[in-house]
Amino acid sequence: MATPAASTAAPLAGAAADTHCPYCALQCAMTLTPALTPDLTPDPTPEKAALPTVGPRDFPTNRGGLCQKGWTSASVLGAADRLTTPLTRSAAGELEPATWDEALDLIATRLLALQDEHGRDCVGVFGGGGLTNEKAYTLGKFARVALGTPFVDYNGRFCMSSAAAGANRAFGLDRGLPFPLADLGGAQAILLLGSNPSETMPPFVQHLAGARSRGGLVVVDPRHSPTAALTDDGGGLHLQPLPGTDIVVLLGLLHLVWATGRADTPYLAERVTGAEDVRASVSEWWPERVERVTGVPADDLRRAAEILAAAAPLACGSGAYVLTGRGVEQHAHGTDTVTAAINLALALGLPGRVGSGYGCLTGQGNGQGGREHGQKADQLPGYRSISDPAARAHVAAVWSVDPDTLPGPGVPAMQLLGRLGEPGGIRALLVHGSNLVVSAPGAVQVTERLRALDLLVVCDFVPSETALLADVVLPVTQWAEEEGTMTSLEGRVIRRRKVIDPPPGVRSELDVWAALAGRLGAPARFETDPALVMDELARASAGGIADYGGVSHERLDRGDEIHWPCPDPAHPGTPRALLDRFATPDGRARMLPVEPRGVDDELRSGAPYYAITGRVLQHYQSGAQTRRVRELVAGEPRAFVQLHPRTAATLGIEEGQDVTLTSARGSCTAPARLSREIRPETVFVPFHFPGAERANALTNPATDPVSGMPEFKVTAVSIRPAQGDPRA
Repeated sequence: MATPAASTAAPLAGAAADTHCPYCALQCAMTLTPALTPDLTPDPTPEKAALPTVGPRDFPTNRGGLCQKGWTSASVLGAADRLTTPLTRSAAGELEPATWDEALDLIATRLLALQDEHGRDCVGVFGGGGLTNEKAYTLGKFARVALGTPFVDYNGRFCMSSAAAGANRAFGLDRGLPFPLADLGGAQAILLLGSNPSETMPPFVQHLAGARSRGGLVVVDPRHSPTAALTDDGGGLHLQPLPGTDIVVLLGLLHLVWATGRADTPYLAERVTGAEDVRASVSEWWPERVERVTGVPADDLRRAAEILAAAAPLACGSGAYVLTGRGVEQHAHGTDTVTAAINLALALGLPGRVGSGYGCLTGQGNGQGGREHGQKADQLPGYRSISDPAARAHVAAVWSVDPDTLPGPGVPAMQLLGRLGEPGGIRALLVHGSNLVVSAPGAVQVTERLRALDLLVVCDFVPSETALLADVVLPVTQWAEEEGTMTSLEGRVIRRRKVIDPPPGVRSELDVWAALAGRLGAPARFETDPALVMDELARASAGGIADYGGVSHERLDRGDEIHWPCPDPAHPGTPRALLDRFATPDGRARMLPVEPRGVDDELRSGAPYYAITGRVLQHYQSGAQTRRVRELVAGEPRAFVQLHPRTAATLGIEEGQDVTLTSARGSCTAPARLSREIRPETVFVPFHFPGAERANALTNPATDPVSGMPEFKVTAVSIRPAQGDPRA
């Protein structure tokens, strides 16, 4: 591949701009100040590049705080290998520079030829939870109108799908936090399952301070993570279960709530259906039985139940919350675990009350908005079902197309990826905002499927591992180079503002899709102005579950704080949803009995240890951005294998020694990091790194039957000292 020239984004004339961090769904507020004088040195290094200055900004979610990733976020704008020209793969197999017309003509010609030979559904689209609302909306429209394919899904399927499925079937509404994040500060107790915000979103931790000061923070995690450590010294309680048994912990807590007379029976009678069936289903999960299955001491379980019940409204406590994260959701039965968490919250009378509730901690920057407007296989804008004739008619009218021309539902991400390059399957894939080679479970096999395609097109701003496999790479804008909106983990719609111009030759995906749609003969218009796209999104989502009918750039620019649903321009938005009724047909929440099931990839003689994965403080997702920031790489330059000293002694492994983990799907090699903060039968590996350190070479693509979520979080592995240098 030809090496892209180092580039410096040219600043616009003007004052600093208020915007938000490009990373997680906390969407911390910041101010970006353009450099006054660009560095005109030929081929400037990132250190010399005239990049904007980042400053924190007071906002309800971050309250003036930023994490290390946020402080260094402008560095990626000056990445030395920034893509600034389209690349196409030559006959010799190399990626070579091309003009935009050459690249777009090539894509359109090959797509039309493939669809002529194999049918319109031979093309797939894979999106990302980091795309703006305007891009997520347009990508879904592009797939269904310009390409005419049902096969569109996105990496949020790896992130939020089990939480979404559980919330939808219980409440009829999927909004990560149906209350403002600041509400957590008044809570007496917070149960946090499968999340480590001390590292993944550090400014979030200040919202746990109230519960922690009252001894009411309960953290469930197989590791004594930095978040679990917040429970030390009287801050609360850490429950450290065997991986994959979180649902049993929840069933045990629910058993205790009913057995001790702490269930909020008036609330259940008024606002919930199915409570008696759930009560009967948890009767056998007494604390000692839970201890045998999970390893959580029975007395600790009793103490956790007491902390939560004492904080609940029935006991006149000052409020309690149950919050879930990926650690309990990314399982082959993650939806059932989410349902168990919601059942516990409902039994305590928490959801739909000010000062208490259930929520999930959205991970990706636009993980909430990204799943509302058409990237998911079965959805149209506004969280409408693509199988609903009325929904199809409404959206088709906005798009000025015949609803009968819209394809039906596609398949979830892992099924989509499994069809790549297969006979009768998907022959071409367009990837936007995702780095599948590093981030997908069973990544070795996914990479093989990508190689089997007739055409792989990747839009990116750096040569990610997935982009380097592509037949065509299109250089696109980054966060500070574009206008748009994002939706934070609390359902708040916020403005992303352009601060600098992109390098010459770089275009927005909105321009890319409009240009391709024209070449493909699409019957609908594709707007390229983000404000106009939002206006169209508002019309398309109006009346849907995720109703953005009253959202516009104009309102946000004048300072309106808007949480969806917001059905019209005069509506103030809905910071606290579900207070009067749940979003089900009868207005009542649903409790559903669930049973624990074993993990899909259980321990066995050749794989006697559980591997779990997660993030570290310095890096984000596949690391395509953060691995290009000098300060972040200095803080965590490589992956590592965290394991208990007792396990290391048994295997003859020393601190810092490279070890190899092997699962049924692949291997990962990284230095050992000995710690008593992890269970002896469990090892932890961060998933941000490529090559030999790729954690997702190990992980299991088995999926939840309801949500399609893969089982990232528990994999049976063997462990041995590595042979040779894995980076050689």
